[in-house]
Amino acid sequence: QLQLVESGGGLVQPGGSLRLSCVASGYTLDYYNIGWFRQVSGKEREGVSCIASSGGSTNYADSVKGRFTISRDDAENTVYLQMNSLKSEDTAVYYCNALVVTITQLYNYWGQGTQVSVSS
Repeated sequence: QLQLVESGGGLVQPGGSLRLSCVASGYTLDYYNIGWFRQVSGKEREGVSCIASSGGSTNYADSVKGRFTISRDDAENTVYLQMNSLKSEDTAVYYCNALVVTITQLYNYWGQGTQVSVSS
């Protein structure tokens, strides 16, 4: 069973930076598409960014384009989210998701989340 653990969250001032990490254990991440999502209390979880299993394709929500960068290091079984020029509206709990779909099964895993707070 794949397990995901996020880290790197914290309190930062507007304009600052944080790098989130999502470390996997129990199985290799090589075959998984990885996404970062965030959720504010009382609101729906929203997608922030994702990266394909091959690492060649990435996507970003319009709200974070040009500020966030997703990357993966399959040798370290880790995915990163570099967040620059942070804004107060980036405040949320950030979750890592690993997804792979085969002909017969869907594998979908979530981490426990890490809190990001952007405030002066």
